[in-house]
Amino acid sequence: MTSLGWIFDGRFCDNLSSIGVLLRTFAARRLTILAAATVAAGGFSPRTMAADPFYLGTWKITSAVAAPWADPAVRKPDQSEMKSLVGKIVVFKPNEITGPRQAACKSPKYDVKDYPADMLFQGAFGEMKQRDHSVDPVKIAAKLGFQGSSWKTLETGCETELDWHFIDRTTTTFGLNDWVYTLKKQ
Repeated sequence: MTSLGWIFDGRFCDNLSSIGVLLRTFAARRLTILAAATVAAGGFSPRTMAADPFYLGTWKITSAVAAPWADPAVRKPDQSEMKSLVGKIVVFKPNEITGPRQAACKSPKYDVKDYPADMLFQGAFGEMKQRDHSVDPVKIAAKLGFQGSSWKTLETGCETELDWHFIDRTTTTFGLNDWVYTLKKQ
């Protein structure tokens, strides 16, 4: 008799629960083998399992505007750095960000959070409100293209300390040296 022959020896109903156990064991072994093969091939890691990594891909810095928090009377924003960045490409990869040195990063630790207006650009709009209570962070954000009351922000854990604030799935921004740069997904 084969190893499964006892299932068909006339006691089918008596052995029904045994069949279930056997099938679950077989399925569990197959899943274990599949999971091990996938991990060995580099298919799963905490970074690749993150839900919807919409930020991965190629982005182009399309424009820059003087930051709302910049005070030209105190310090005029540096035009040369801004001009050197507009038109450049930034690529978000699972394990690296490539592009201009101001954005490049080895081994980022991506973390997507929802930020309200007062937290955008490392809290700059909130600081503006603290200095002048008539300031409305939501209105300031709207002037830069942000609609609503909170937005996806990508923290990278990189030395550059740039946060990437997403206006939508194809438009992101970052603040650097009194400029707000806008990038479009390519």
